[in-house]
Amino acid sequence: MTVTPLSLNGAAIIEPKVHGDSRGFFMESYNESLFKQNGITYNFIQDNHSLSAEPGVLRGLHYQLHPKAQTKLIRVLTGAIYDVIVDIRKSSSTFGQWYGVILSEHNHRQLLVPKGFAHGFCTLVPNTQVLYKVDEYYSPENDRGILWNDPALGIDWPTSSPILSDKDQRHPLLKDAEMNFE
Repeated sequence: MTVTPLSLNGAAIIEPKVHGDSRGFFMESYNESLFKQNGITYNFIQDNHSLSAEPGVLRGLHYQLHPKAQTKLIRVLTGAIYDVIVDIRKSSSTFGQWYGVILSEHNHRQLLVPKGFAHGFCTLVPNTQVLYKVDEYYSPENDRGILWNDPALGIDWPTSSPILSDKDQRHPLLKDAEMNFE
């Protein structure tokens, strides 16, 4: 596996070794020993799986407050997404900066999103399935978000009129969001 650290400290792109032939491919999407050898020591305890039927479905920007903050390891099973993270650690030199990457069933990339980041994605093709591991259980009372199109962030989403949940339409701007990350 190849681990490429991102400019947003703690986040990384993970590219597993993919063994392909005429039958298809095989890869280890998660191997605790290999992850530890690469300095990734999170204890993932839950897998989440989503299906978005249409292109342009935007989910995010989501995070959970401490003490229930989550590290996420995201990958795409079918389809493709534009995946975005935003640094919301107030004392970070990259606070308020974002990073976006395409994850797809074809490139097999994974995105490691540490605690202290908001996360969201936009589907690029129909019937996209996303699977992600987390190191903390879902906590409704700690669930928070930031508005997907906050002008202060200036995220270059692949759509200007996404399909959003009611909740994702009502998130506050970054400047008004509740955050307890240092």
